[in-house]
Amino acid sequence: MTLILLAGACLLAVTLGYVSLCASSPYGDCRKCRGFGFALKTDRKGRPKRGKTCRRCKGHGKRIRVGRHLYNLWLHVYRDGSTTPAPAAAKRPAPKG
Repeated sequence: MTLILLAGACLLAVTLGYVSLCASSPYGDCRKCRGFGFALKTDRKGRPKRGKTCRRCKGHGKRIRVGRHLYNLWLHVYRDGSTTPAPAAAKRPAPKG
């Protein structure tokens, strides 16, 4: 039983740590270009040289974290679903008669 509690506590600590990371720094370095925004090439003498612009991050070097992306999706769905339009009968004036 204590092993299950220990595993649950570790899982909770990792989850809360990732949530705080996504809240404090929503953008992380691009994994393809390692945050440079371009690929590093070497010339014939072995010196590093700037390569093509990274297609994944479009040259910015930063990408949105997975957790932050999921939070943004949830937020958009929540905001779109919680708006209640006024009933149609309330918009029309009462007929005179």
